[in-house]
Amino acid sequence: MKRRDFITLLGGVAAWPFAALAQQSERVRRIGFLNGAADDADQRAMYEAFRQGLQRLGWIDGRNVQIDMRFGATDPVRTRKYAAELVALSPDVILVAGGFTTQLLLQETRTVPIIFTIVPDPVGSGFVESLSQPGGNASGFMQFEYSLSGKWLELLKQIAPNVTRAAILWDPTIPAGIGQFAVIQSVAPSLGVDVKPINASNASETERAIAVFASQPNGGLIVTASALTITHRELINTLAAKHKLPAVVPNRVYMTGGALISYGVDFVDQHRRAAAYVDRILKGEKPADLPVQAPTKYELIINLKAAEALGLTIPSTVLARADAVIE
Repeated sequence: MKRRDFITLLGGVAAWPFAALAQQSERVRRIGFLNGAADDADQRAMYEAFRQGLQRLGWIDGRNVQIDMRFGATDPVRTRKYAAELVALSPDVILVAGGFTTQLLLQETRTVPIIFTIVPDPVGSGFVESLSQPGGNASGFMQFEYSLSGKWLELLKQIAPNVTRAAILWDPTIPAGIGQFAVIQSVAPSLGVDVKPINASNASETERAIAVFASQPNGGLIVTASALTITHRELINTLAAKHKLPAVVPNRVYMTGGALISYGVDFVDQHRRAAAYVDRILKGEKPADLPVQAPTKYELIINLKAAEALGLTIPSTVLARADAVIE
């Protein structure tokens, strides 16, 4: 063998470990994504915000990460099936939206890292040990602090001063439902409003209860945040319009159906922020060491068409605070 060929061969052999290391460091990482309905524009916007957030951090879907998407549409059977599918793929991390979906996913795994968004009460729900030290395989972003619930009743009185009775549509089977109603109930006397809880678990019973409530004058409606109320949001909007009930809803997903006013967390912003936590997991950190984040951005949206249909004039002070107005 010629000396030049021998040196070339040695150089190639020496380069093999470095090439192998480079290939290993550039392996494609796997991210699971479990959310609501695939055909929902708001859900798609959340995913797109997350994807763009990852891209800004150097993670490109189809290049150095693979995002496996599943949309359960708040159906328990389908969501559990998709949660099991994602866990079976052994992803590096799963991003999940909503308390209901997070609960089902945590029943499937206590080892795969999970970052959650839009969870009302992660401590009360048993997802984390504490907000500052989650302790397990999950961390993420709270949907709101319970004090927000009292602001819904305040908004109702501001836009409909004649309201003296408020039906509170809630899910009493979850800690978040109990916590939200407790806060609303605590502020009601100071606002001169009697509150009546209505269970949102059965659509036909909800419809009957709201009809009975609306048979008396000076009523309004507050929709608390839960998977149940989101599932039945079209019915809720229909009933509010049918019975002429001014309604305050917890987020923008109700507004496309004609809701009057929403005040809550910007879900798209939460998914954008979630990309940073997923990035930290992919770089070796653990959910147990990542504090649960409180919301940083709330949005107030007002539907003037709905107000006109109800014969209401939105006060200028409320309009001035709105992030978006539907005309």
